[in-house]
Amino acid sequence: MTYLRDALTERVGEFIQLRRDIHRHPELAFEEHRTSELVAAKLQSWGYEVQRGLGGTGVVGILKRGHSERKLGLRADMDALPIQEATGAEWTSSHKGLMHACGHDGHTAMLLAAAKALAHKADWDGTLNLIFQPAEEGGGGAVRMMADGLFTKHPCDAVFAMHNMPGVPVGHFVFREGAAMASSDYVTIHIHGTGGHGAMPHRASDPLVAAAAIVMALQTIVSRNVDPLHTAVVTVGALHAGQANNVIPALATMELSVRSLDPQVRRLLEQRIKALVAAQADSFGVKAEIIWKPGYSVLVNTAAETDFARQVALKLVGPERVTLNGPALTGSEDFAFMLEKVPGSYLLIGNGDGDSAGACMVHNPGYDFNDDNIATGSAYWEALAQAFFAT
Repeated sequence: MTYLRDALTERVGEFIQLRRDIHRHPELAFEEHRTSELVAAKLQSWGYEVQRGLGGTGVVGILKRGHSERKLGLRADMDALPIQEATGAEWTSSHKGLMHACGHDGHTAMLLAAAKALAHKADWDGTLNLIFQPAEEGGGGAVRMMADGLFTKHPCDAVFAMHNMPGVPVGHFVFREGAAMASSDYVTIHIHGTGGHGAMPHRASDPLVAAAAIVMALQTIVSRNVDPLHTAVVTVGALHAGQANNVIPALATMELSVRSLDPQVRRLLEQRIKALVAAQADSFGVKAEIIWKPGYSVLVNTAAETDFARQVALKLVGPERVTLNGPALTGSEDFAFMLEKVPGSYLLIGNGDGDSAGACMVHNPGYDFNDDNIATGSAYWEALAQAFFAT
């Protein structure tokens, strides 16, 4: 518990203010210039070697102690979202239409607090790579950083990341071995028909009726094609067609989100969606154009690294504040791509539950990161790093 005590007494104020400063100045994917420069300057001031520009605006801080060949990677994300903030907080976003609605400001602050603490300690032996990643929110910043040589320039034996979770008591840790977060694919479907007068539908080929049938038919893929013991989501989030009540449009466009926790299910969903949409369209005498955009992979936590991370939390906060193997989530996370290259684990820290402000779900205009987590989260990173280098 020494790490947590030190964090509570020594580092909370400075990094709460830093977190709120980042919150006031949100930046979208690959536009995190101010944030990345702030991160780089802090790391350099504490003695880290700093590499800027990986993946565009990514930053890596490197600190080596002793002669050990052990190499650890800890990752935090930095980007914000295109959402108008409605928290009313003193540190509310100063940029209209942009806010830190997922807590990446807090993730950055937690890792920076741990970075400072570890820089002032000499009792560890190895190479610490602190990865501050851009563009997690759909931009694939992890892929861009790896394409720029993240793990060839800064090899890691294991890599870890942490995300806050509303609905879980503040400071409570949640771990999961194996598939922990879903893959995400995005599908645009254009239904091409023949427009006409709404009073004479027999002289047209109505893409809107076909689209409506396709929306309903898609739901049978999860209920009738996917094993009931597996997880799958097919969501039609948008359907656009027409502008007038007496005009049959020539085009209807649909936008889908497709998710799964298993690569085989992911392939099945693609096969069935493409076949079903084409068949439904043909039955209505219209044509379907399907644009399939692969998104993030299934995030798979490796067993040994997850158990190691779990043991660190048990020692830090005790078993009453640790969920040993929580449920999988159908949200997606591009840390999955890092875990395809390096063993590691992605863990959660509770942001608050019940009626607390921290219980507001992420990607909501009323969300805010719980500053009480800065001490606990940074203490966890410090404890994990020292335990890793002691093995």
